Amino acid sequence: MSNRKVAIITGSATGVGAATALALAERGYNVLINYSKSEAEARASDAACRAAGAETLLQRGDVASDDDCRAMVAAVIDRWGRLDALVNNAGISTFTGAANWDVLDTEVFNRIYAVNTIGTFQMVRASAPHLKQSANAAIVNVSSIAGALGIGSAVPYIASKGAVNALTLYLARELAPEIRVNAVCPGLITSRWFVDGIGQDGYEKLKAGYEQTTPLGRACTPEDVAEAITWLIEGARTVTGELMLLDSGVHLGRAARVPAASKT
Repeated sequence: MSNRKVAIITGSATGVGAATALALAERGYNVLINYSKSEAEARASDAACRAAGAETLLQRGDVASDDDCRAMVAAVIDRWGRLDALVNNAGISTFTGAANWDVLDTEVFNRIYAVNTIGTFQMVRASAPHLKQSANAAIVNVSSIAGALGIGSAVPYIASKGAVNALTLYLARELAPEIRVNAVCPGLITSRWFVDGIGQDGYEKLKAGYEQTTPLGRACTPEDVAEAITWLIEGARTVTGELMLLDSGVHLGRAARVPAASKT
């Protein structure tokens, strides 16, 4: 059995997942890097974690497949004999249908739910027996303010993240006291997610509007979200069932930004 703690981070080729994998590697964890399509980026994430001193596993898998979820967990146990943390980060959306519901057919809903919601449950189900053997086991689900506030890129994404939030509360009760279960709910994140979805110009306009209207005046970086995740894993020993909003105050309502120089 490894003396280093071990974490699985789904969807860890890019963005929040890659930042979280690296943050945990720097804190002494061995990590499983998971990807479904972005192999080159996943290899770069894997290399960064190894450079930080971690042992790694690089595994392709779709969390919508229960077999793939179980294979990830089995690979970790075969390699290191333990599992201490699970970060359910893999997620998808669609940027069509925001104003045209007719394009949101059953296939779109089912695919988004399969990854975002069912995949989260399947990873927990496969991991829980092993996490229970850890002295400080934690699960962090990467949700969204979409699920907390009913806003976001598309109806199926909003609904899927609302389901993740409800699932987080259920699992926190069901898996206590051995495993703490929490979720982070970011707002706008400065990763390629929105650029891929709405293009560079659309992203820049969205980001500018976000920064002008939120109380804190900034979007999350992937590293901001990773910092919150690692705290929930490493430091939050009395925190479970928490839906942590990382939205610069979006939930407070639209804010009229006051320039710092004019404040007294």
